[in-house]
Amino acid sequence: MSDVVTAPAQALNEAIQEESPTLHAALSPLGLRAVFPQDIPFQAGQARSKTYNGTIGQITDGHGGALPLPSMAAALGGMAPEDLNRALLYSPVQGIAEVRERWRAWQRRGVGDGLASTLPCVTVGLTHGLSLVADLFAGAPGGRPRVVAVPSPFWGNYRQAFALRTGARLVSAPAYRGGQFNPLALEEALEAADLAPDEPAIAVANFPSNPGGYSPTREERQRIVASLAAVAEERPLVVLCDDAYAGLVYEEDVPSRSMFWDLQGVHPGLVPVKVDGATKELSFFGGRVGFLTFPFAPDSAIAEALESKVKCLVRAGIGSPVAASQTVVLAALRSDDVADQVEAVRRLLAGRYRVLLEALDGVDRELLQPLPFNAGCFALVEIGERPKKCGLLADAVRRHLLEAEDTGLVSIGESFLRIAHCSVDEASLPELVRRLERGVQELCP
Repeated sequence: MSDVVTAPAQALNEAIQEESPTLHAALSPLGLRAVFPQDIPFQAGQARSKTYNGTIGQITDGHGGALPLPSMAAALGGMAPEDLNRALLYSPVQGIAEVRERWRAWQRRGVGDGLASTLPCVTVGLTHGLSLVADLFAGAPGGRPRVVAVPSPFWGNYRQAFALRTGARLVSAPAYRGGQFNPLALEEALEAADLAPDEPAIAVANFPSNPGGYSPTREERQRIVASLAAVAEERPLVVLCDDAYAGLVYEEDVPSRSMFWDLQGVHPGLVPVKVDGATKELSFFGGRVGFLTFPFAPDSAIAEALESKVKCLVRAGIGSPVAASQTVVLAALRSDDVADQVEAVRRLLAGRYRVLLEALDGVDRELLQPLPFNAGCFALVEIGERPKKCGLLADAVRRHLLEAEDTGLVSIGESFLRIAHCSVDEASLPELVRRLERGVQELCP
């Protein structure tokens, strides 16, 4: 297959160049080539309202309706006929229109009209959304790996989404210094990355964070925004706002809205991109419904160009997103009290957070150093100085907890252990912390 940019792709690239030279400069070779082809889904879309429609290869009743097995229809029997039909037939490649419209409204709660956002494209979970961003903007243009900055420690799947799949180069700086959150980590990582003048880069802003369970204060957010604007003085910068845990904030003085909105307009060389989804926000982990959003008006030429590129990549990878999961999300978003339902889950997690915070406050700091956390689903604990001097590694602690303490945690790097308080009963969290502390003491008396 030729790498030459086709005429349709060139037209999309020109539309992107005209409205956002920064985003155009940041496109990967694959991102430049991508354009939604005028094959089966495109042609089927044009024929959707026709009386005689022999375009798309899905088994129907002959008149556009689903023809499910009775057992499967029964499993979805609570749905209205129209939604049942939606659930059992192919989704549009960009996602079901009403789902996209309602999710955009959900994203924009409390956001002023002066801030732009496209109609989000549906992805198969947030990881798929991250991978689409990697396809569009990462890779190795001209044989030089695109740099992706992520504070450390970070969620390990970033390596697979960016470095493994596209050949991008991950760079990092400590997310914590002296036991405190470091708001300049992304800038520090990019400064040390040996980038050429005007070379594009990507920065990942994951708040609330995984594995840290931290969301910045107002002052820290301002410092992050200012630092990223300073980077954009030197080069085109795409900031990926990984909003997997959006809204799960447990302290009143910590803002809960996405940095996607704060980053808009801070510098012409900076473009934020938002990946979010129903996984955590609607507590729908098995649904695998995510969304990819850009900071442009829904009816703009650049929004249409980016949607065409995203649809091309979705079509090439998975065909189309899952319709049944989208209809479940749609049922939630149509509910008059969906915000109250989401808040009930947040309050449940806030209770676990406070119990864990108190339990960690009492640990021996020579053995364990809890790092700041205030949001999301996790807390991060660093091995203390005494066990470090003993040569104790986090994975040895993890394995000991499995074998001797009937307790499972995740080790990250040499020194960190992640506690997923989202999946532990509130009453059990103090005992979990006791077992963790005892395990470290047993390994390094």
